[in-house]
Amino acid sequence: MMTYIYLLYEFFKIGLFSIGGGMATIPFLMELPDKYDWYTTGELANMIAISESTPGPIGVNMATFAGYHAAGIPGALTATLALVTPSIIIIIIIAKFLENFSEQPAVKALFYGIRPTVAALIGFAVLELVKITLFTTTESGYVPDYSRILMCLTVFVLLQWKMFAKLHPLFWLAAGAIVGIFLKL
Repeated sequence: MMTYIYLLYEFFKIGLFSIGGGMATIPFLMELPDKYDWYTTGELANMIAISESTPGPIGVNMATFAGYHAAGIPGALTATLALVTPSIIIIIIIAKFLENFSEQPAVKALFYGIRPTVAALIGFAVLELVKITLFTTTESGYVPDYSRILMCLTVFVLLQWKMFAKLHPLFWLAAGAIVGIFLKL
C-alpha cells in the first residue's frame, strides 16, 4: 500500500513541476533510484528508449513504465494518473483565466522566464542521457564506450543529409537494434 502512496506522491510532484513536456521529467526520474528500488539508473536509459519508441507522450510512457516496474499494473495506473492530474488541473485553471490576462505584461514575463528554464531542464536531461548511453560506469568514474559513441556519431552525421533525414524514426531504431545485437552492446 505504501508503494502506491509513494508512486502517487512522486509522480504527482513530477507532473506538477516538469514544465515543458516529457523530456523535462527525466531529471526528476533520475532522482528516484536514490530514494526507491523501483528501477536503477541503467534501467532508466532503457525506460527512456522504450518510451521514445512507443506511441504516446514520453512522460506518460515513462510514468507508466516506472509504475509498472514498481508495482505492476496498479502501479502503472497510479503513476500515470498521478503524473497527468496536475496538468489537467492547471490547464483547466489556465483556460479559465488566461483568456482575460494573456496580454498582461506579468503573464508575458512569466512565459518569457519559463522558456529558458525548460530549455535548461531538457539540456540537463540530454547530458545525463549522454552519460548513461555513451559511457560505462566504473569504480573510477565514467569511461567512454567507443563503439556506442561511433554509432551515435554515425547516425548523427547521416541525419544531416536530406535522404537519410527523411527516413522514418522506426528505421533508425531497427538499425540501432540490429547493430546493437551484432556488436553485443
